[in-house]
Amino acid sequence: MSSRWSTAVLDPDTPGGLAVARGPEGFLIGEAGPVFDRGWLKRQGLDVLGEHGIGHLDGQPLFLLELRRTTQVPDHQWQGLRAFMLEGDYTLYQVLGYAAQIGTWAREHRFCGSCGQPTTQVRWERAMYCAACELRSYPRISPSMIVLVTRGDEVLLARSPRFVTGVYSTLAGFAEPGESAEDCLVREVLEEVAVEVRNLRYVGSQCWPFPHSMMLGFHAEYASGEIVMQPGEIEDARWFDIHDLPPLPATRSIARHLIDLYVAQRLGLPEPVLPG
Repeated sequence: MSSRWSTAVLDPDTPGGLAVARGPEGFLIGEAGPVFDRGWLKRQGLDVLGEHGIGHLDGQPLFLLELRRTTQVPDHQWQGLRAFMLEGDYTLYQVLGYAAQIGTWAREHRFCGSCGQPTTQVRWERAMYCAACELRSYPRISPSMIVLVTRGDEVLLARSPRFVTGVYSTLAGFAEPGESAEDCLVREVLEEVAVEVRNLRYVGSQCWPFPHSMMLGFHAEYASGEIVMQPGEIEDARWFDIHDLPPLPATRSIARHLIDLYVAQRLGLPEPVLPG
């Protein structure tokens, strides 16, 4: 995590500090960016669903105003989280990614998942509490494996129907209960493209707040099998030579890092560093 930013549980009753506002259309942004004086932001007539103390940015306490709906603020606009990922200050993207996950979790846990009664925000820990049945709900993190399958100078890339037109990426999928990271990787590759892999090597991880994934990145070598695409999940999959790659994912994503890292290793180039 950046030296400028650290997460923390802060009491919303604490005065002062900075704040960001998040609504259905993304984060409020002005000429100086999406971080505002908290007092000023709370005077803008925003329809606040909840307020959460999320950490410290540049030495100042930072709060999230999670909104029921977006409100027009003069000379300001709303911008989605993906746009922050693709451009500008990566530390700021990390801050907003964390804020988005906390906001989504709190919005989805306003009522108890066990008895259905309203919950309240716990002030001293990141939890929503049900007084009726004493259930505590904590932020959800969904582990997902993402892997670049390689065969010498070739890499196996695929397209989902949900991808931007023309873009190919690595394979990925969520872990099932009882699975290790390695078990999940082997199963997902087999399910999506009917290929078996070997020599799994962990590369790194990346928070993926869309809405609450933790991506665990691997390289794996092709072992056997012919590509058979999983209906409904994989639109196209093929082997690409590292000298002739298709349009790839965003440069700050772990998917792109896995590809760039392997290409650099094969060509003897300086190895890229995973953002964050």
